[in-house]
Amino acid sequence: MPTLVLLPGLACDERLWEAQLPALPSAFDVHVSDVHMHHDRIETMAAAVLREHAGPLVLCGASMGGMVAMEVARQAPERIAGLALLGTNARPETPEMVQLRESAIELFERGEARDVIELNAGFAFHPLQAADAALTRRYVDLILDAGVAQLVRQNRALMERPDARPHLPALRCPVLVVCGDGDRLTPPECSREIAALVPHAELVWVAQCGHMLTMEKPAPVNAALGAWLQRLLTT
Repeated sequence: MPTLVLLPGLACDERLWEAQLPALPSAFDVHVSDVHMHHDRIETMAAAVLREHAGPLVLCGASMGGMVAMEVARQAPERIAGLALLGTNARPETPEMVQLRESAIELFERGEARDVIELNAGFAFHPLQAADAALTRRYVDLILDAGVAQLVRQNRALMERPDARPHLPALRCPVLVVCGDGDRLTPPECSREIAALVPHAELVWVAQCGHMLTMEKPAPVNAALGAWLQRLLTT
């Protein structure tokens, strides 16, 4: 049975998956990875996943975690039994985003991380969920708990990430792509592009949802992910 590895997004931990963990098929041995907390590049994060988990893997990555998952599949395609890519992007960073991240890093290092993350929450969530003060407070606390050093290091890892698109057409494992239809941080066109590049990929849209899929709309995310994982068990 493959190991199911959940890969959180930038500055996130197992709390990103707290609504999913109880709903995952019990047949899987589930691990939440923290490689993004210990390595400086997407490539070395991916290599660490392969070192830390033996045998076949099913990878479920959200945002930056999806970028790590795609890089794991590039490094060791024979090890990958399935990829679930949630709200992620196969493209390299754009010059405009590099500039925005550099500006954010300057603010982090000046002690203004909370202001930056609270502002970002308005973009990370669909407007309907952004109005939920308790939900956005959970998000802000989750990101800030990582600390300034991690925010800086992980943003730099994103700025230097590889282009995953050339390798996606070679994937032969089942691939699930999930995106919020109102994602403003990783626009839907990025998920459409991944699904178009990967042979036989399944693309699922989550209605009235932004970038933080697992927190915003856990029920439809769990339904899509659970059904896909069950199909893996029967193939």
